[in-house]
Amino acid sequence: MSITVNKREVEWVKDETVQELLKRMKYSFPLVIVKINNEVISRKKYSETIIPKDATVDVIHMISGG
Repeated sequence: MSITVNKREVEWVKDETVQELLKRMKYSFPLVIVKINNEVISRKKYSETIIPKDATVDVIHMISGG
Protein backbone atom coordinates (compact mmCIF):
# COMPACT_ATOMS: atom_id res chain seq x y z
CA MET A 1 0.00 0.00 0.00
CA SER A 2 1.15 3.52 -0.65
CA ILE A 3 0.42 7.20 -0.25
CA THR A 4 1.33 10.11 -2.47
CA VAL A 5 3.53 12.82 -0.96
CA ASN A 6 4.11 15.86 -3.17
CA LYS A 7 3.24 13.79 -6.27
CA ARG A 8 5.68 11.03 -5.29
CA GLU A 9 4.47 7.57 -4.34
CA VAL A 10 5.85 6.38 -0.99
CA GLU A 11 5.14 3.45 1.29
CA TRP A 12 2.15 3.83 3.62
CA VAL A 13 2.92 3.07 7.27
CA LYS A 14 0.00 2.02 9.46
CA ASP A 15 -0.77 4.49 12.29
CA GLU A 16 1.87 6.97 11.10
CA THR A 17 1.18 10.57 12.14
CA VAL A 18 1.85 13.70 10.12
CA GLN A 19 4.75 14.49 12.46
CA GLU A 20 6.29 11.04 11.91
CA LEU A 21 5.83 11.28 8.14
CA LEU A 22 7.59 14.65 8.05
CA LYS A 23 10.50 13.19 10.00
CA ARG A 24 10.66 10.06 7.81
CA MET A 25 10.61 12.16 4.63
CA LYS A 26 13.30 14.46 6.11
CA TYR A 27 11.18 17.61 5.92
CA SER A 28 13.06 19.72 8.44
CA PHE A 29 12.02 23.20 7.29
CA PRO A 30 10.13 24.70 10.27
CA LEU A 31 7.43 26.51 8.28
CA VAL A 32 5.32 24.04 6.32
CA ILE A 33 1.65 23.54 5.66
CA VAL A 34 0.40 19.96 5.36
CA LYS A 35 -2.72 18.99 3.44
CA ILE A 36 -4.18 15.49 3.44
CA ASN A 37 -6.64 14.88 0.61
CA ASN A 38 -6.92 18.67 0.15
CA GLU A 39 -7.73 19.30 3.84
CA VAL A 40 -5.31 21.57 5.72
CA ILE A 41 -4.07 20.00 8.95
CA SER A 42 -3.49 22.30 11.91
CA ARG A 43 0.14 22.31 13.09
CA LYS A 44 -1.16 21.57 16.60
CA LYS A 45 -2.58 18.27 15.30
CA TYR A 46 0.52 16.97 13.47
CA SER A 47 1.36 14.60 16.33
CA GLU A 48 -2.14 13.11 16.49
CA THR A 49 -3.34 13.08 12.87
CA ILE A 50 -2.95 9.63 11.29
CA ILE A 51 -2.21 9.41 7.56
CA PRO A 52 -4.89 7.19 5.95
CA LYS A 53 -3.91 4.64 3.31
CA ASP A 54 -4.15 5.84 -0.30
CA ALA A 55 -3.96 9.46 0.92
CA THR A 56 -2.61 12.35 -1.08
CA VAL A 57 -0.36 14.48 1.11
CA ASP A 58 0.91 17.91 0.12
CA VAL A 59 3.76 19.47 2.09
CA ILE A 60 4.06 23.14 1.21
CA HIS A 61 7.08 25.18 2.30
CA MET A 62 6.25 28.71 3.41
CA ILE A 63 8.91 31.06 2.08
CA SER A 64 8.86 34.80 2.56
CA GLY A 65 10.31 37.14 0.02
CA GLY A 66 10.96 40.73 -0.39
